[in-house]
Amino acid sequence: MTNNLPPLPPKRSNRIGFHYFPDTLHYRESDLHIWLPRLQSLGAGWLVLQSQVSHAIPEAFITALCAAGIEPIIHFPLSLHEKTDPAELSPLLTAYARWGVRTVIFFDRPNARASWPAAAWTQGDLVETFLDRFIPLAEQAQSCGLTPVFPPLAPGGDYWDLAFLRLSLESLQRRQRKALLSALALSAYAWAGSRPLNWGAGGPERWPQAHAYASAKTPDQRGFRIFDWYLAVHQAVTEKAAPIFLLQAGLSAAPTDGESAAAQHTRVHLALARLAARETPTEPGDSQTPLEPLPDEVTACCFWLLSADGASPLDAYAWFPQNRPALPAAAALQAWQSRRQPAPPPAPRSQPQRKDLPVGETPPPMQHPIQHYLLLPTYEWGVADWQLNALQPLIKKFRPTVGFSLAEAALAARVTVLSDPQSIPEEALDRLRQTGSRVDRIAPDGTSIATFLAER
Repeated sequence: MTNNLPPLPPKRSNRIGFHYFPDTLHYRESDLHIWLPRLQSLGAGWLVLQSQVSHAIPEAFITALCAAGIEPIIHFPLSLHEKTDPAELSPLLTAYARWGVRTVIFFDRPNARASWPAAAWTQGDLVETFLDRFIPLAEQAQSCGLTPVFPPLAPGGDYWDLAFLRLSLESLQRRQRKALLSALALSAYAWAGSRPLNWGAGGPERWPQAHAYASAKTPDQRGFRIFDWYLAVHQAVTEKAAPIFLLQAGLSAAPTDGESAAAQHTRVHLALARLAARETPTEPGDSQTPLEPLPDEVTACCFWLLSADGASPLDAYAWFPQNRPALPAAAALQAWQSRRQPAPPPAPRSQPQRKDLPVGETPPPMQHPIQHYLLLPTYEWGVADWQLNALQPLIKKFRPTVGFSLAEAALAARVTVLSDPQSIPEEALDRLRQTGSRVDRIAPDGTSIATFLAER
């Protein structure tokens, strides 16, 4: 297997990121209108997105993020109760790579008992069983042009996370997975809990007395500085450095209920944002103790959680809750970003939603992250055979994005519609034109398609 992956930049200018919704239900055009401007105002350079195996996050959503300078991290929180066929994921991974994704994470907390069937957990070769699942998927991602990331482990965990990581890396060496080891990135849940942010800084070299399941009084990896420990394990096994992605960074031991908890949440995350930006903040609540800088291997520092549905228990952690005002940390981070850098240029799809415009008012022209979209009608019985036959010459000549969504088509500079007015009415095309898209309709017959191709 060859590895032609672009290296993750060790000193990326922006390491601040967020976790998006903890589901796969918020990837519509209207969601882009709401969240892309907020992410930009927060200075986000990374966004963790949940993906299903059965279908992809819409191309328009991903390309809009990439066009705005926000790099997606795709997380597949696969179940260890069943196996996932790498071949089934190949088209999805290939599409993600083509749309601009570089990083993908498989699984979540494989060192936690709750992640496994009872019978598998009681076996003595848990790490090897996990690697039998992980390696084929990681190598499939690698072959599709993506950087595979070792999944985040539960800090401490039912199976001690440092031991799980070390045994996994040693097994990859023993299995002669040199290309995978060379490309593999790490991830870690950098929870703050109720501990100082410098807790465990320096890793095992500074705290050699730390050991598995020791008293909470001994500094160890169970804090924000978990990356110091994971990087030390990786260096000891492979004798090489590796990029690491910090997930749920700064997460407290409880939701931000109450004014004092919200204030502490603000202090912690503003300090972490400054740390990610290579500033020198002090320990929250202790102005005399500077926070130790992040190593260059820390590629992204992603905060939990941008938002969640109001009925979800995770709404308690949301920076922008559905039914409550935004957390003070959001305003503090936005104010800090506005002070430290000039305002960014307008981002794609950051204008107000079209449905909010007064009747008869034409919306302003938009920037379009998709160059050319081929819009097809849908029918109750599925895709018509004539569509499949007609697609071939159109795709060969124009190489458009192909889909069935008017919302996605509105993100394209040029839209070619292969449909009669009964299937896609002219009023719908007028709405596309109002967004600034150039729209061409082709009648669904061979003569019209041939004439269209010849004229262009």
